[in-house]
Amino acid sequence: MKILYLLLISSLLFSCSRAESTGSVFFIDSSTHQFLRTQSSDDVSQSESMLLPEVGAAVSVLLGFAPPITLSAAGSSKLNEVLIPNPFDRPRAVFMLEVSGIDDPLVVDPKNALFSKALKSSVDLGLNEADIQLPDEEEVSVISLDEPLGDYTEEEINDFGSWLGGSYVNDATETLHGVLTIPLANGDNVNLHMSKKVHREFALKLLALSHNIRKAIEIHEDLSQTLHRPAELIMGYFDGIKALQEHDYTVSFDKQGMRLLLATLSKIFDSLQTAYEGQIVGVIVFKGVPQPEPKTSMNVVITSRPSPRWLAETKSSPNTTLAAQVLVRRTLAWVTGVVLLIATLLGVYFLLNMPLTRDTLLYSNVKLD
Repeated sequence: MKILYLLLISSLLFSCSRAESTGSVFFIDSSTHQFLRTQSSDDVSQSESMLLPEVGAAVSVLLGFAPPITLSAAGSSKLNEVLIPNPFDRPRAVFMLEVSGIDDPLVVDPKNALFSKALKSSVDLGLNEADIQLPDEEEVSVISLDEPLGDYTEEEINDFGSWLGGSYVNDATETLHGVLTIPLANGDNVNLHMSKKVHREFALKLLALSHNIRKAIEIHEDLSQTLHRPAELIMGYFDGIKALQEHDYTVSFDKQGMRLLLATLSKIFDSLQTAYEGQIVGVIVFKGVPQPEPKTSMNVVITSRPSPRWLAETKSSPNTTLAAQVLVRRTLAWVTGVVLLIATLLGVYFLLNMPLTRDTLLYSNVKLD
């Protein structure tokens, strides 16, 4: 009986650990061009869970590069269920974001227009980290969305609220302590009191995300003017939900904060679609359990191989290599100088002692008796 009881407890613990290590990934296609497969509800229910390396491989393919050679046959089959099988038609731009604190956005907001039309798959977070393998840095531009906001003004908060269709009412007694009101699609309003620490942290996380998106769009405009336009990966990590979940707030306010985040993501992706003229795809990974510290699961790895000369030089110690380089350079300089000096002296000697009848270049029109 005790053995059966222990087995039951272990199975429950194992199932709980598995539940905590799962999340969801949403592939959001372009509004003007199809880069992803259309998936019916039956296919969604029968689709297998993806691994983080398979998500990274999908990002590499969407950027126009070959998937890593370590991708298994099962992983290739999963990518085939997500991507259109045309290697010559890739967006070459991906907006990738990891969101901590939300397991499935459709549970929070089932009628969200952005995620209800996206291609969804569960993702196994058993592997804490995965790599997005990319070629040389000159072939791809990686833009981070994790830069802190720094100083901010009430005008920036007001602009952010207006961008989302809301408003900001400042406090006459103290600056940066007003109320930010954002309307939601269901008719509710989210009121963020900047005087409260939790509300302010969450609002500033959203403000920093939108600010970094605007910087990414500016970088894209500069890159679009270059002759050789690289692929673009816009990636970041959002953990603003953590502040709401760690304090004693009602469940309704917690869900309102999540819905506000989803509305912000919808607005962000619409802005990216306009700036990139539809040549961009979104990949958003949702992780239900917030991490103690902000830590991304997807890392960018540059797989370019260095030149053979660089490899040969690193075989010896730095001091030996430097001394050998100085010796070779000095020897070449002296040898070249001596050869040029000898050639100059010989040239002058033969020029001065050359008969006039042999110098056909200088005296081609002179008639000699």
